[in-house]
Amino acid sequence: MSLQTLLILIGVVVVLIALLIVLFATQYRKVGPNEVLIISGGRKRTVTMPDGTKRKVGYRIRPGGGTLLLPFVERVDRLPMDVITLFVKTPEVLTHGGVPLMAEAMGQVKIGSLDPAIHQAAEQFLGLGKDGIRDVAATVVEGKMREVIGTMTVEQIYRGRQEFSMKVVQALQPDFDRMGLVVLSFSLKDISDAQGYIDALSRPQIAAAKRDAAIAQAETEKESVVKSSLARREAEVARLQAEALIAKAQWDNEAKKAESQVAVNQKKAQADFSYELERFRLSQEIKREEAKVKQIEKEEAVKTEHLEIGRREKELESTVLKPADARKYQIQAEAEAEEYRIQAEARGKAEALKLEGLAEADRIRQRGLAEAEAMAKKAAAWDKYNQAAVFETYMQVLPELARAVAEPLGKVEKIVIVGGDKGLGTSRITGQVAEILAQMPEVVKSLAGVDLKKFLQDRLSPESQDDKPAK
Repeated sequence: MSLQTLLILIGVVVVLIALLIVLFATQYRKVGPNEVLIISGGRKRTVTMPDGTKRKVGYRIRPGGGTLLLPFVERVDRLPMDVITLFVKTPEVLTHGGVPLMAEAMGQVKIGSLDPAIHQAAEQFLGLGKDGIRDVAATVVEGKMREVIGTMTVEQIYRGRQEFSMKVVQALQPDFDRMGLVVLSFSLKDISDAQGYIDALSRPQIAAAKRDAAIAQAETEKESVVKSSLARREAEVARLQAEALIAKAQWDNEAKKAESQVAVNQKKAQADFSYELERFRLSQEIKREEAKVKQIEKEEAVKTEHLEIGRREKELESTVLKPADARKYQIQAEAEAEEYRIQAEARGKAEALKLEGLAEADRIRQRGLAEAEAMAKKAAAWDKYNQAAVFETYMQVLPELARAVAEPLGKVEKIVIVGGDKGLGTSRITGQVAEILAQMPEVVKSLAGVDLKKFLQDRLSPESQDDKPAK
């Protein structure tokens, strides 16, 4: 077999496989949980019916999911499993009592989820859709409602709506089982009649209710009046008691306010005193801290000063002491040399001074002898002084004393004298000088112990002159 033929065969096989895959893909059907696939065709299957009988059918069911259809053999249909809502209204139906009655009801039905129910519904509703199922179910429900209405009176239906709904559901169940349907809920919405029978039934109850309401209203009004009177009386009593309590409460409040004010004043005074104490304590602490800071600053300053002193000492040692030591050694050497020279000179001068001292001592001795002799002669001369000589000597000294007293006044640049009733100020200055001179004998007496005034009186008095012998 040639390569070309082989490639053709391989291509044909691939195409066939692709066609098979496409075919099977197109034959696969999927369905949601609210639908059932009814696959008809193919071989027959045995199913069990709700009554227990078994029979063969030419279809299969697939509730939800997906399935693969045999090409050219099987077909598929969809059966809805959704909830179907029914609104049913019956025309006038005679009740058990012969009263024509109309009823409105609402219900929810769907196809059962079990396989027997699906088989029943598939045989009866396949292809009708939801609308077809709704029409069939509504017709059946309306018929069953008519049956139940004919077995009950208007009063029973009016007062027992739940019982009516239960009877309708029980009547529907056999028929719905044969159709594969289930009733999820059913309720009677309303009943009415064209003859006014239901309205007539309600009138006695309405009248009785009105009567009972009027009686109850009268009783209520009576009780209200009584209770309002009692309430007003109790209110008045309560008001008076409340006013008394208010007055007492006001008095207690005023007393408590006064007590609280006293307590507040005490607390305020304590707070003020505590504040002052705390302020004083804080100020003391601040002062202590400031003192500590100052002490630390002083210590740091002292340390800095010590360091500066050490630095200066080292600087002094390097710049002054060492040169001074060198200078000291130089000066010491020079001093030793100078000392030797001075000692030599001193020894020479000492010999010269010794000779000079001896000569000076002799000279002083000679001068002292001369002065002593002169003093002796002078004393003898004083003894021989008469009154005129003493007076003359005293008078010679007075101008010198006056000059010495007035000399400080000559150094004053300006003198301001405020005159009085004792003459001119200038005469007072001269008078003060005279007074000072008059006090000189007292001054001499206090300093030297010599009573100059007495001496002069003794020397110048006539008695002393008479007593002296004539020369």
